Amino acid sequence: MNTTTQKAAKALELLPEDMRKAAVAYIIEQAEKLRTLKALVREGLDDVEAGRVTKWNLKEFLREARSAHTRTRKKTR
Repeated sequence: MNTTTQKAAKALELLPEDMRKAAVAYIIEQAEKLRTLKALVREGLDDVEAGRVTKWNLKEFLREARSAHTRTRKKTR
């Protein structure tokens, strides 16, 4: 075991037995979230490197969204 793993094991040993299972579940949950986040960041960076990302203009996006919303409301009336 490496030093970090040994420290984690010792920390778990300090906890009362009834708290250990929850602590381990929490650590696993956080590790899985980190793994997912890293994968999503990598996916985004790959998109940038492949040229699949364009500059985003919030004002233009909102203008188009409002225009589409207005057209949809007119059709349903």
